Amino acid sequence: MNIILANPRGFCAGVNMAIECVDQVLAYKGAPVYVYHEIVHNRHVVDGFRHRGVVFVDDVNEVPVGSVVVYSAHGISPQVRAAAKARKLVEVDATCPLVTKVHMEVLRYARDGYTILFVGHRNHDEAVGTVGEAPDKIIVVESAEEVEKLKLPDETKIAFVTQTTLSLSDAQIVVDALKKRFPGIRHPAKDDICYATTNRQKAVTVLTHEADLVLVIGSKNSSNSLRLVETARSAGKSAYLIDDESELDTNWFDGITTVLVTAGASAPEHLVDGLVDRLVNQFGGSVEQRTLVEENMSFDLPKSARSLAVMN
Repeated sequence: MNIILANPRGFCAGVNMAIECVDQVLAYKGAPVYVYHEIVHNRHVVDGFRHRGVVFVDDVNEVPVGSVVVYSAHGISPQVRAAAKARKLVEVDATCPLVTKVHMEVLRYARDGYTILFVGHRNHDEAVGTVGEAPDKIIVVESAEEVEKLKLPDETKIAFVTQTTLSLSDAQIVVDALKKRFPGIRHPAKDDICYATTNRQKAVTVLTHEADLVLVIGSKNSSNSLRLVETARSAGKSAYLIDDESELDTNWFDGITTVLVTAGASAPEHLVDGLVDRLVNQFGGSVEQRTLVEENMSFDLPKSARSLAVMN
């Protein structure tokens, strides 16, 4: 069996930065460390931090007064920041800079009096945080059907932004619907969908036609991982999202000669290694790495994390 390893895959710059933030706080402050929401959407990463004394909370009121709280990579609303300040928490903001960019766009459009349409999944952590920047001026739109049902106070002054982890094709369908219904709609000069999401989806799009089966390492609540599965299935191929090699089903491999393996932007590389090792050992696979784009993006630790070293 031939195993094609898609590259780029796995951790992106934002995930690396967020994980390093928690590592630094553990080093500087020691356990317990409190993190608002899962630092990234990956079960193995989250469980690993729990074993090291990280406590994940869904409400900053669960964090003891005066403690350190780390905000997840997905971003938070001003309401959460206000609640943290009321509890005198030391805030470490691990929000991905590309998510912060979307927040800044929302604030700018809101300041200029626009109704903002957020193209994304309304219950995703990133959407909740972004909508919180201007809750009275922003509407979440998940589909082209929802675009047709929109009732806006002023159709001459509207803008849209997008969630960073969307499917490129699905987002384009909604964006096209918005531009068709509202020809004058404003939007950011640069796409909001992040480089890592784009690169991983494009790699799957290009390589899927060579495979009989596509396996994506990632957790079920990872939006960008789910989009990789959807991308492969839209090309007519069998595709599955698995947390690790233990979730493989041998029935998937009947008649399979080539498997494409990739991983979402929040999935650690050691999980890919474990999957590939099992495929090689169980099915006699030979591995071929295919690189479509070289990624060299990195983000510095935020000042809020670096300052902890000074405080100590």
